[in-house]
Amino acid sequence: MRETLTVSLPREMRRELLRAAKKQKLTTSEYIRDAVRRKLWLDAFDETRRALIPKARAMGIYNDEDVFKIVS
Repeated sequence: MRETLTVSLPREMRRELLRAAKKQKLTTSEYIRDAVRRKLWLDAFDETRRALIPKARAMGIYNDEDVFKIVS
């Protein structure tokens, strides 16, 4: 079930939104839904990452090279 959400945007941001949606051949609603979906995913990813950093540090993992050494 869909619900309607009203959002207030500065005029210039609205113009940018309309241009970007048109460029990608999306409706404004589709463009905003995609943007919100991506932001929610990134927030969940960041939360997971923050929770795992202490565990990684305890295992001696500090960067991509450390991960590569473990999985190779």
